[in-house]
Amino acid sequence: MTTLPRTLYRNAKIFTAAGPAAAEAMIVEGERLAFVGSEPEALRMAVPAAVVDLGGAFVLPGFIDAHTHIVMMGQTMQKVALRDAANLEEIQLRLKEAAAANPEAPRILGTSWLFSAIPGGAPTAAMIDAVVPDRPVYLDANDLHSMWVNTAALAEMGIDKDTPDTLGGRILRDPETGEATGLLEETAMHEYAWPKLASMTTDEQRDEHLAAAFEHYLSTGVTSGIDMALVEDELGAMRRALARGNGTLPLRVNAHWLVAPTGNHEENLAQVARAAELAREVNSPWLRVIGIKIIADGVIDGCTAAMKEPYADGSNAELIWQPEFLNPVVAAADAEGLQVAIHAIGDLASEVALDALEYANEVNGPRDRRHRIEHMETVTAESIQRLARLGVVASMQPVHADPAVQENWRAMLGDDRVDRAYPWTEFTDAGATLALGSDAPTAPHQPLPNMFVATTRKSALDASLPANLPKYALDLADALSHATRDAAYSCRREAELGTLATGMLADFVYWTRTRSTPDWTRC
Repeated sequence: MTTLPRTLYRNAKIFTAAGPAAAEAMIVEGERLAFVGSEPEALRMAVPAAVVDLGGAFVLPGFIDAHTHIVMMGQTMQKVALRDAANLEEIQLRLKEAAAANPEAPRILGTSWLFSAIPGGAPTAAMIDAVVPDRPVYLDANDLHSMWVNTAALAEMGIDKDTPDTLGGRILRDPETGEATGLLEETAMHEYAWPKLASMTTDEQRDEHLAAAFEHYLSTGVTSGIDMALVEDELGAMRRALARGNGTLPLRVNAHWLVAPTGNHEENLAQVARAAELAREVNSPWLRVIGIKIIADGVIDGCTAAMKEPYADGSNAELIWQPEFLNPVVAAADAEGLQVAIHAIGDLASEVALDALEYANEVNGPRDRRHRIEHMETVTAESIQRLARLGVVASMQPVHADPAVQENWRAMLGDDRVDRAYPWTEFTDAGATLALGSDAPTAPHQPLPNMFVATTRKSALDASLPANLPKYALDLADALSHATRDAAYSCRREAELGTLATGMLADFVYWTRTRSTPDWTRC
């Protein structure tokens, strides 16, 4: 009989996320926790064992990012960073410098620009052409729901005045000439820009992107992630990494397969069938396909989120998924035992998402589902109560409420809806499960900025800004639990992840007084 290696971790302040009681010591046996509790009792049990003195460090379960895009996050780290560019001139300067520094690069890629930095919130190809006219430039908006491109990129994608809009998306055009002006919204970006860029990305590059994301996550205390909107080439990168790791990955990954709207019932359901096939096929302790992801609407910054009332400029946005197509897809996924995650930022979109989830309940009968709605930045009090009643998980990202990225968001609403923005405590008060993530790369992936915004509603990017609706701030212990225990619940892994207790997997992180970044351990 093989004896598993044993290690005693002592002299610690352990937040277990499993209840009110704290602990002082843990014994790890193999890959699991054999004991969590008082140090005297641990010392009696630990012989023979290696001993690690943590020097009074604060220990907690490894963070589980409840909503992320892992391969895209790694890729974004190689792009020109624009989130903190205050104006168009700063954006242009960074693009010009990047082009000069990389004269052989066939195209320039940038990320995370804010609408508030652009005059009138209306980016155009000409603004980029002024500094990089000679090669394609593709710039992801901070929310990843719009892409700003130059004239060369439009030509590379074959977009002209005769190129049709997409179902649920739009190519912005000059009202007089009909020519594309340089902004692609929602599915227009998905169907024109993303496939073009994907076709020019090698598997070796994707492997590098994935490795970079894993490294950065682990260095900040994240040990698991729930990947939203996984697609074939990203899954290929994860499978290759799994093979190189002899069946393990640096991060435990639970993935939702992207189901894109086609306007055709059979094609939509075929995507659900593919997700169900993958859920049976890709089901290891390290990599699992657990459900589907549906993007029901857009974002408030670009006025593409579907709202019950118009935006400040009188406009509104249609749903990306109309109920007659959404409901059958949700019901089919539910019947397969898949978890359904629906992106819904506007208050109308969240109502329609709840309608679809309730429809699946009626069609397929009662059971433990763990379906989720993502973001819900504006949501009615009635929808919150309904979500809790249906047992739907509220998946939210505190870093999206950072005051430093809220200027345009608030301006686009322009009314009292901004006074109920990101109402996290309303969900928990209603009895709903709240799972916290980052939505990287739309926001910083590090968990500590996320926890800071969650507990203060202040900015992790600009300390001079006032708090954003502090009435919705979370208690620190609650925030940590939502980012560990409840994130594990949201992907059906609460029996082994998210808390520190006997029998759980030994995924934990710790901070010492002399370190500003966490050490992490997973056995």
